[in-house]
Amino acid sequence: MDTRRLYSFVKVVDAGSITRAADILHMAQPALSQQVSALETQFKQQLLIRSKRGVAPTEAGRALYRHAQLILRQLELAHAAVEVSGRAPAGSVSVGLAPYSTGAALALPLLQAVRERYPDIVLHINENFGGVISEAIMTGRMDMAFIYDAGPLRGVQFEPMRTEDLYFVSAAPAGSRDDISLAELADADLLLPSRIHTIRKVVDATFRQASLEPTVVGEIESVLTLVSAVGAGVGATVLPWSAAQAILDLRNLAVRRIVDPTIGVKVSLCTSDAQPLSEPALAVYDLFHDLIQEFGEAES
Repeated sequence: MDTRRLYSFVKVVDAGSITRAADILHMAQPALSQQVSALETQFKQQLLIRSKRGVAPTEAGRALYRHAQLILRQLELAHAAVEVSGRAPAGSVSVGLAPYSTGAALALPLLQAVRERYPDIVLHINENFGGVISEAIMTGRMDMAFIYDAGPLRGVQFEPMRTEDLYFVSAAPAGSRDDISLAELADADLLLPSRIHTIRKVVDATFRQASLEPTVVGEIESVLTLVSAVGAGVGATVLPWSAAQAILDLRNLAVRRIVDPTIGVKVSLCTSDAQPLSEPALAVYDLFHDLIQEFGEAES
């Protein structure tokens, strides 16, 4: 198979238009249309639905798009491996981190460790929801991620690394570290991420099991906005201790462990179960392990 056709097809789907894709690829529109038609002939399937508004993939087209991304990613890794063979690991490595997680405390140490030990590796750090990151790993657009364990997911594997209790963080007198019960928490004005976020799912599920309802006054995905809002007393939030310590100035906040019951979240290292890590990605993977172990030892 001509991988150039696959590359062109991916660009057409991404652009949603053969005209826009032709501009991106710097090629004539008829030539690009011919490449797509050749793929449709080869697979004996219609791959694109064409309309005045552009193009969209058919079910067969979506299947080919997913596999084409994997094939092109593998080809890219092969080129990189051959190019750097016998030299220190070099290339681009993409790492995902769940917002409001231990990843917030590990991002800077990981970047520093990669720069110090592997200066030829360019580290791309992406903070996003676990579902978005998992999909990126499935399609080969991301190498690994440190995210909340979403349970069994086709196409990825989770390696459990830590389980952390959740804490109630509020603009109360500094130094207040008493525990707070779930019943008491029900009376607090909470600023939480949206319902697709693991922390929100765990909090909502815990409240339901106790026949209680949380008072959510705002749904905030921006870390900077959450920091400002909690500091200004607009509301309180719920975070693992490591994340709270990494993103908030705790000197002016009260941090109280949630009890009766405690609420725990599991954080795992997520990789693809279909494609191996490249040499530079393996180097970063090992660094990740070392940092997580050091992080746990520092807390104990």
